[in-house]
Amino acid sequence: MQQREEKQLEASLESLISRVAHLKNSLQSFIYKLENEYDRLTWPSVLDNFALLSGQLNTVNKLLRNEKTPSYRNQVIIPLLLSPDRDEELAKLTEQRVPVFSHEIVPDHLRTKPDPEVEEQEKQLSAEAARIGPEVAQKQIQALNKLCSNLLEKLNNPRDDREAETAALRQNKQSFNPADTNALVAAVGFGKGLSKCRPPGSVTSGHPGQPMMSGGPTLQQVTIAGTSGHQPGMGSSVAQQQPGQPGKMPSSIKTNIKSASASLHPYNR
Repeated sequence: MQQREEKQLEASLESLISRVAHLKNSLQSFIYKLENEYDRLTWPSVLDNFALLSGQLNTVNKLLRNEKTPSYRNQVIIPLLLSPDRDEELAKLTEQRVPVFSHEIVPDHLRTKPDPEVEEQEKQLSAEAARIGPEVAQKQIQALNKLCSNLLEKLNNPRDDREAETAALRQNKQSFNPADTNALVAAVGFGKGLSKCRPPGSVTSGHPGQPMMSGGPTLQQVTIAGTSGHQPGMGSSVAQQQPGQPGKMPSSIKTNIKSASASLHPYNR
C-alpha cells in the first residue's frame, strides 16, 4: 500500500513538474517578446499569449484537483543535509537560482507560513477590519461595487467612448484663423494689401469711350504683338484666346489698343 502511494506521488510530481516547465517556458517567451520585440507586438498577439498562459494555469489547477493526485499538504519535507559549500547538482536543478543549501537558505525555501513581516501586516489589516462597523462596511462595499461596475462598463464599451471623445475634440478644436480669413476676403473683394504695380508689357483691354469697370470679369490682359514702335490708337492684330475654349487657337481680331493710365487701375482709388 505504501509503495503504491509512493509511486502515485512520484507520477503526479513528474506530471506537475512537466506542466510547470511548460508554463515557465511560455512565461519566458512572453517576457522576451515584451522586452525585445515590443515594437512589433500587436494586441491580438498579446491576447494569444495571455490565453496560452491562462490555459496552462487551468491545466495545473485541474491536475492538482484531480482525485488521483495525492494531497501535497500532507507531505512533509525534511532537509537531510545542509552544507555551506556550492552544490553543482542543486544549481543545475534550480537553474543557478539556489547554488547552496545552507542554514540561511533553508528557512526561506522550506517555509510553510508567510514571512514575519507579512504576518504582521495581515494582523494589522484584520484588526482594522474588525473595528469597522457593519453599516460602514456595507457603505464601503456598495462604493466599491459601484466603482467596479463603472470600470467594467468602460472596459466593455471602449470604442464608443473613444469615438465620442474624438468627436468632442473635433468640435472644440478651431481649424481656421479668423484674421487670415478676414484678410483673404478683403484682398479678394476690395483689393486690400495687393500690389499696385503691373507686370511690364501687359495692358488692360477695354472698349473706346467707355470707362473701365473695376473688379469685373470682362477685364482681360493682352500683349501687343508688334514692336515698341507702335503708337497708341493704331489698329493691330492681337491674338486673344476666348475664355471657355481651352486648347483652341482663337481667330485674329482687330481691336484698338489704348494706353491705360495709372488712374484707370481698378485698385488705384
